[in-house]
Amino acid sequence: MLKYFKFIPAALTVALAACGGGGGSSGETQEAYTITVRAEKSQLPLNVAGIRPGIGVYSPYTTTVYVDARKGSFPIPGGEDIFGCNISGGLDTGSLYYLDGKAEHETEVDDGNGGKVKVPNAYRSITLGSNSGGNSFHFHSADQAGTARIVCSVTDPRDKQQKFASVDISVGGATGKPASVRLEASIPGYLGVKNNVNGLLSQMAIQAFVLDDANQPASGVTGGSVQVRLLSGTEAAQGARLVAGSQSGSVLQLPSIGGVATFSLLSGSETGQIFLELSADRSDNNVTNGISDPMTAIIPISVLEAVTAPPVFADVDLGDVTKGVQFTSLLSVTGGLPPYSWSATGLPSGLTVDSATGMIGGKVAQDAEERVYRATITVTDKNKKSASGSVTLKVVGGLSEDFAIGGCNSNTVCVLPGATTGNKYSYSFVSSTTGVSYQFVALPTWLTGATSGTAGVLTGTPVTGDCGTSEFIVTATKGASSVTRRLSITVTQGTVACVAAP
Repeated sequence: MLKYFKFIPAALTVALAACGGGGGSSGETQEAYTITVRAEKSQLPLNVAGIRPGIGVYSPYTTTVYVDARKGSFPIPGGEDIFGCNISGGLDTGSLYYLDGKAEHETEVDDGNGGKVKVPNAYRSITLGSNSGGNSFHFHSADQAGTARIVCSVTDPRDKQQKFASVDISVGGATGKPASVRLEASIPGYLGVKNNVNGLLSQMAIQAFVLDDANQPASGVTGGSVQVRLLSGTEAAQGARLVAGSQSGSVLQLPSIGGVATFSLLSGSETGQIFLELSADRSDNNVTNGISDPMTAIIPISVLEAVTAPPVFADVDLGDVTKGVQFTSLLSVTGGLPPYSWSATGLPSGLTVDSATGMIGGKVAQDAEERVYRATITVTDKNKKSASGSVTLKVVGGLSEDFAIGGCNSNTVCVLPGATTGNKYSYSFVSSTTGVSYQFVALPTWLTGATSGTAGVLTGTPVTGDCGTSEFIVTATKGASSVTRRLSITVTQGTVACVAAP
């Protein structure tokens, strides 16, 4: 509010002046208020990183603005709420700040490290008091180029009329030559296949943005400032097309308004990804006369049969898998839209995954390295959405079908060295393969079988009634594989006479 001073008699005024008092006007005048506004820096760089305002050489995006009002040649009286200042036009971005450290002009926010920090509040208009006829505030640039006009006003108490002054501050600079293109699609950002029964739209409005090197809209041209091309090569691209007014097809050349061109994408009958190529010409921002200096971007658009949760494949450990032995394991997936398609990389030789069922099957080859394998499994649903995970398995050695037991590697009965009555008998099935265990069935009563280290061992001492030939079965096992052989042994008379069975 403005403060008014009473008139002082002339004689008293002279006396005060003579004594050195007052230090200001020699008397009340009827002169009108005048106001001026100036900026410390009339040009600021673009603030593309969103740096906060500050004061000093390390705050290049902020300038101090000074407002001053006078009555004749003297400062106007001091007081609160004397000046009103605002950004009156030219930029949608950029703000005014007090930067006076007062609590009412700051807000406490998280600092990102669990603490709090005070940041100055941004305003589009502010109110200032007067001290010695003036005050100061600050303007801070943002990411939009242009010229901001700041207008300040003061009310003259003599006639209650507002007096105005302004200052222009230029922010950044735009070249108008394209440096990048990008795309914004209408919500929800995906398409349904043509004629789908799930209520998904098969048409989407899309806007292509053509920006210069300062990320400002590139000025448009009459013919076309952006080219949009539908790339072939995917199932979803078949039957899809681009439309804009009278244009329709796989390639459009479009004019822009404020660096923005609008068109529509219509889907085909297949799900998957549609890829759009956006191009602008930096040389003249005109694509209709050829593109000599292309600025390009490729943007994917999803085409769906139905909206579902994306597929999820959890990592799985299949345990030990024995070489040479038939193995099967059915993989599973959650979410997504059936049917699914499966693929795998990194499985040991001999194992594959069925693309339709997700069944891992086969026999690990005998020459496969015995170690832990970690294969990558990828599952893709009908919407062409994919999920990947790992399958872990350990390949262990197995027994080949011709594995020999006691020199016997056929299905015939193999004869072992004979035994004699009264004499201790011992025989070992030696193998270079480690981890083999042996099991014996139908051994004669005098003979005992066991596994010792890497060998199968037969021991015993036949007696009088054991004379003759006996057949038995030996099975060698490693991992999930086994080999069975039929063997025979004959006992003849030794130190003890043979006696025929009754």
